[in-house]
Amino acid sequence: MSDFKNSASIVSEDPNAVRFGFTPQSENWNGRLAMIGFISAILIEAFSGQGLLHFWGIL
Repeated sequence: MSDFKNSASIVSEDPNAVRFGFTPQSENWNGRLAMIGFISAILIEAFSGQGLLHFWGIL
């Protein structure tokens, strides 16, 4: 086992590094933004008394 080399990993260990694709960080941000959008839609409906599409004038 003395010939085993510890090579640096290909993926950066920095959690704030920019990575593209289906990474855990991108999935976390996707979930967070979806939760913000869903709560925003509920609050608009609760305070305006209209559906989201009626509020925007689409329907």
